Amino acid sequence: MVRARERIRVRAADDRGLSTIEVVILAPVVILFLLVVVAFGQLVDGRGAVDGAARDAARAGSIQKDRGIAMAEARKAAAADLADVCAGPVTVNKISDGFEPGGFFTVEVSCEIRGLGMLGLDIPTTLTGRSTSPLDPFRRAA
Repeated sequence: MVRARERIRVRAADDRGLSTIEVVILAPVVILFLLVVVAFGQLVDGRGAVDGAARDAARAGSIQKDRGIAMAEARKAAAADLADVCAGPVTVNKISDGFEPGGFFTVEVSCEIRGLGMLGLDIPTTLTGRSTSPLDPFRRAA
């Protein structure tokens, strides 16, 4: 009976400090995993922001009277939506042909998001969104 107690004490002494070693090894892995999850969350948030900016730019351009004003308003709308998301300039390109009543106004918005840079991952990530809005057939001509 005494020997059994001594064996238990010896085993307990051999395991001392083992949990500290486990924490030291696993903590960086868990932190890295959390950073990767946050990075992917930033990408998803950036994708939603760029798609929303494309929708707003298409709508802002489609209600204007002429092509020049339409592109200026589309650029303003996209820049306002992406002011806190993009690291550089916001690019807005008109994809659709013409600007006749009853047609469509399609724009493509792209920018480099800054979300990954705040995590220490300097990976340039350019996201692009495209949206279409119908031109009002009853709007006044310029």
